[in-house]
Amino acid sequence: MSDALADVVVIGAGAGGLAAAVSAAHHGASVIVLERAAVVGGTTAWSGGWIWAPRNPVAIRAGIVEDPAAPRDYLRAVLGNRYRAERAEAFLAAAPEMVAFFEENTALVFDGGLKIPDTYGQQPGAGMGGRSVIARAYDARGLGPALMLLRPPVRETTFWGMTIQSGDDLRAFMTMTRSLASFTHATRRVLRHLRDLLRHGRGMDLRNGNALAARLLRSCLDLGVRIRTGETTEALIVENGRVAGVRLAGGETIRATRGVVLACGGYPRDAARREASFPRDAEHQTLAVETAQGDGLRLAEDAGAAVDTDLAQPAAMCPVSMVRWPDGRVAPFPHIIDRGKPGVIGVLASGARFCNEGLGYHDYVEAMLRAIPEGAPTRSWLVCDHRFLRRFGLGIVRPTPVPWQPWAKRGYLKTAATIPDLARACGIDPGGLQATVTAWNDGAARGEDPVFGRGTTAYMRLQGDPEQQPNPNVAPILKPPFHAVEVVPGGFGTFAGIAADGRARALRADGTPVPGLYAVGSDAASPFAGFYPAGGINLGPALTFGFVAGRDLARTTPE
Repeated sequence: MSDALADVVVIGAGAGGLAAAVSAAHHGASVIVLERAAVVGGTTAWSGGWIWAPRNPVAIRAGIVEDPAAPRDYLRAVLGNRYRAERAEAFLAAAPEMVAFFEENTALVFDGGLKIPDTYGQQPGAGMGGRSVIARAYDARGLGPALMLLRPPVRETTFWGMTIQSGDDLRAFMTMTRSLASFTHATRRVLRHLRDLLRHGRGMDLRNGNALAARLLRSCLDLGVRIRTGETTEALIVENGRVAGVRLAGGETIRATRGVVLACGGYPRDAARREASFPRDAEHQTLAVETAQGDGLRLAEDAGAAVDTDLAQPAAMCPVSMVRWPDGRVAPFPHIIDRGKPGVIGVLASGARFCNEGLGYHDYVEAMLRAIPEGAPTRSWLVCDHRFLRRFGLGIVRPTPVPWQPWAKRGYLKTAATIPDLARACGIDPGGLQATVTAWNDGAARGEDPVFGRGTTAYMRLQGDPEQQPNPNVAPILKPPFHAVEVVPGGFGTFAGIAADGRARALRADGTPVPGLYAVGSDAASPFAGFYPAGGINLGPALTFGFVAGRDLARTTPE
C-alpha cells in the first residue's frame, strides 16, 4: 500500500490534538488527524469546557491586568517542591498567546470567567477572577455536514441532551421558579432545544466542552486539515532515530515530514497502567471516553520516550455517583456543583464528615482516600434535606420543577423521614449521622462551619448561594424528608503521562527529546505535577501545548 504524506500527523482529536492541528495548519503545514473513535472531540466534548489561561487577553480587555509573577507564585505555593519551572513557566508564557492566536485566526473565540477565583485563595498569588476562559456558545449548524463528526454531549450532564453552561446560564435554570427573568431565559433555551431535536435530532445550541470541540473542528475544516476517524495507529515509524510517520492497524503508512503529535487522551481506560498507578483503582470510575486506552503512551515508549509517573496524583479526580438509567445503562455523574451549595454535607459510613465539601472536587476525593482505610469500601454520601433537593438538586436529581421521585424509586436517591432512618437506608451508622447533622445545624444557625471552614474563601463562596446569608455555603439540614446519594472516587482523566518539555517535545528518560515526536493533552504529563490548582487545568495545558507543538512543528525543516 502506497504511503500517504503530510507535514504533520496528529493522533487523537480532543482539545490538544485539534489545537495542534489548527496551529500547524495555520502556520503553513499540511496536517492529517487520525482519531480512533468514529467521532471527534474526545473527553473534551463531554467536559465543562473551562480553560485555565492566566493573563489572557479576554481578561485584559475586561480590565484585569496581572503581574506575570502572580500566577507563577501561586503555582509555586500549591505545587511546593514538585514545581517544575521549565514546563510550568512555558505554560504560563504561552497560554495568553494561545488565547490570542485562536481568537485572531480561527473559529474559536472565548468568553471570560471574570469572577472565577483560583481554588486555594489563601495561597500567595491566587487569582480572584479572569484566569479562566470558555469557548463561546456555538450554533452547530455552522458545521454543516461535518456535524456528524462531532461527539454528542454525554447524557448524565445534560438535560435531555441540552448542555447548560456554568455561570449565568446555570444560575437561570436553578432559579427559574424564583425569577421571571430566569424563567424566561430557561424557557427560551428549552423551547429552542425541543425545536432542534425535532428538526435535527440533536441540540444545536452547543455549550461547554462541546462548543470548544465544535469550534476547533470548524477551524480544522477551514484550514484544510484532513480528519480521518475510525483509525487505530499501530506503531510509529522511526528512521535514523527520528519519528517519521505512523503505521495504521490495516497496514497503511502515513509519512510525516516534520513530526507526529500524540494526543490520544491518556490512559484512564488502560486497565494495566491504572492498576499500577491509581489509588484504589478497582473502585475508580472514569468519566473519560472509551477510546482513552493509553495508545499514546504505548506508542511513545516504543519510540524511546519516557512516561512520567512521579506526580502527587496520577489522575484528575472527582467524586461521582453511579446512575442506572431505565434502559439498563450505568454511568458516572460528576459532583462538581452540588457539594458547595448550602445545606449538604459529605459523610463516611461512620456518619462523620471528613473534609471541606466546598473545596475542589479533586480535594474531595483525596480526602476520601485519606480518611478510609485500605480494604474498606471507598465511598461517602452527600446528605441534604428536602429544601436543598428542590432548590439545587443532588447529582442527577434535578431541582424544581423536575420530579425527584423516579430517582428514589430506582434506588439512586435514598430518602427517609428521619436522619437515623436515612442512615439505615444507606448503611451509615445512625447515631453517628445524627450527631453530625446536629453539630452541623448548630454551626449553620450562626452561618458557620467550625469544623472545616466552609465559605471562608472566594472560591467556596462562588460555589454557594448568594441568597443564603451570612454564609453562602452553610445552611441547616432540617426539612424532611431527608436525602442522600452515594459517591465514589472518579476522574476526568490522567495527570501522569509522557515526559515532555516546554515545547511539548516528548522526552527520553535522560531528558533529551525524541526527534519528531510531541505529546499534548492527557497523553503528556501534567505541568502541574498531579495537583489541581484551579478549574480548567486540564484543558488549559491541552490547548496551550497543542498550540505550541503545532507552531513548533510548522517551523521545523521537513525531512
